[in-house]
Amino acid sequence: MEFISNLSLGFSVAFALQNIFFCFIGVLGGTLVGVLPGVGPLATIAILLPVTFSMAPDSALIMLAGIYYGAQYGGSTTAILLNLPGEASSAITTLDGYQMARRGRAGAALATAALASFLAGTIATVIVALFATPLTKVAMAFRPPSYFSMMVLGLIASVVLAHGSVLKAIAMVMLGLLLGIIGTDMYTGTTRLDMGMLELAEGVNFVALAIGLFGIAEILRNLESPENRDVLTDKVNGLWLSLKDLKRIVMPSLRGTAIGSALGILPGGGAMLSSYAAYIIEKKVSRNRGEMGNGAIEGVAAPEAANNAGSQTAFIPMLTLGLPSNAVMALMIGAMIIQGIQPGPDIIIKQPNMFWGLIVSMWIGNLMLIVLNLPLIGLWVRFLTVPYPVLVVAVMAFSAVGIYSASGTLFSMYELGFFSLLGYVFMRLGCEPAPLVLGFILGPMMEEQLRRSMLMSRGDPTVFLTEPISLCFLIAAAAALLLITAPAIARRREEAFSEE
Repeated sequence: MEFISNLSLGFSVAFALQNIFFCFIGVLGGTLVGVLPGVGPLATIAILLPVTFSMAPDSALIMLAGIYYGAQYGGSTTAILLNLPGEASSAITTLDGYQMARRGRAGAALATAALASFLAGTIATVIVALFATPLTKVAMAFRPPSYFSMMVLGLIASVVLAHGSVLKAIAMVMLGLLLGIIGTDMYTGTTRLDMGMLELAEGVNFVALAIGLFGIAEILRNLESPENRDVLTDKVNGLWLSLKDLKRIVMPSLRGTAIGSALGILPGGGAMLSSYAAYIIEKKVSRNRGEMGNGAIEGVAAPEAANNAGSQTAFIPMLTLGLPSNAVMALMIGAMIIQGIQPGPDIIIKQPNMFWGLIVSMWIGNLMLIVLNLPLIGLWVRFLTVPYPVLVVAVMAFSAVGIYSASGTLFSMYELGFFSLLGYVFMRLGCEPAPLVLGFILGPMMEEQLRRSMLMSRGDPTVFLTEPISLCFLIAAAAALLLITAPAIARRREEAFSEE
C-alpha cells in the first residue's frame, strides 16, 4: 500500500506541466548529444549545471536524468549509420548495427535499438522503484564507519573498472581527493591548501572543474583530431520489424536488461561495461551466435538494452546511499548539493517529491524517447552535418557565460581555463578524469565520516573492523585490490579494455 501511495506521489510530481516540459527537454537534448560524437551526456550535464541554479530541485534532476538516459538512445544512431558511436556505451553496437546498415537494414537496426532500449528502460525503472525504498531502510542503519568503508569500496571499484593504467586511475582518485578538501575546514574553520588565495576559501568551483575536465577538454581533443562527419545519403527505410525479428530480439533484450540492471549499480560500471558484458554473453548463448559480428540483430538488441538499463539502475546507489556509481552520477550529486540537498539515505524522507518524481519521470522519458527517435531519424542524421567549429564556439561561449553568471567572479574563469588545459593534458597522457571527479565528490564526505568515526570511537581505528557492515565493505575493497594486483587478472583486464 505504501508503494502505491509513493508511486501516486511520483506521478503527481512527474506529470506536473513544468516537469513534463523539462523531461522532454532532457530526453530531446540527450538524444541530440548522443547523436553528435565528441559531446556526450557527461560534458552536457556539466555545462548545464549553472542552468539548474534557478530551477526547482525535482525539475533540475528530471532534466539532467533525461539527458543521461536519452544519450544512450542517441548514441546508437551514429553507431549504426556511420560505424561511429556517439557514446562509448554504443561502441559495441557498431559491430552488428553497421553491418545491418550496409546490408540495407539500417531501419531495422535503429528500430531494434529503440525497442530494446524502451523495454530495458521500463523494466529498470520498475527495479529502481521496487528496490530504492528497501535499500534506503538498510542504509538508515549505517553508522559513520560503514559509510566511510562503503566510500572506500566505491573508489577502489572505480579504479578496478576504469580504463587503461591502474596506477594512473589511482593517481587520479588521489588528486580528486586532494582537490576536494581544498577550502575551509568544517570543524576548525581554518583554510587549507588554498595557496593564499581568498577565492579558494570555499573550495574549488565544481562546475568549472566538471566543464573543464569533460566539456572543454573533449573539444580541444576533437579539434586536434577532427572526426569524420560524412553521413549516409540514402533514406533510412524499413523501421518496422517483422514478426521473426521481434521474436529474435525478445530474449537478447531481456538478458541485456538483466545484465545492465545488475552492473549499473556497481561503482564505475554503468552503461558502457553493461553493453560490453551483454554482447559477450550473447555471443556465447545466442542461437544465432555464428552471425554475431556480421549483422546479427541480437548483437544490436542485447547491448542497447544493457546500456539503457545500466544507465537507469545507476541511480539506485546515488539516490539511496549518496554514492555515485559513475562520473555522471557524481555530477548529479553535485547538482543536488548546488540545490542545497545533502545526498544520503534520508533523502527519501526529506525530499519525497523529488525522489519519487524522478523515478516516475524515467518511465515517462523512455516513452517520449521511443516516440521521438523513430520518426526523427532523418533529423538526427542531418545534425551530423553541423560544422564542428560552430559547435565549438557555441559550447565554449555557453560554458563561460553559465559559470560566470553563477559565480559572479573572474576567478571562476581562471578555474575553467586551468581545468580545461589540465583535462586536455590528462587525455593526452591516457588518464581518465572520471575517477578524479568521483574522488572530488566523495573526498569531503569521506573526511566527514572518518572524523565522526574517530570521535565516536575516541580515536580507536579498529572501529572500522569491529562494526560488521564496515568490515564487509573493507573485505570487498581488499578483494578488489587483489584483482588489481593479481598479474593474470590484470593482463586480462588490459586486453579487455584495450582500444583498437
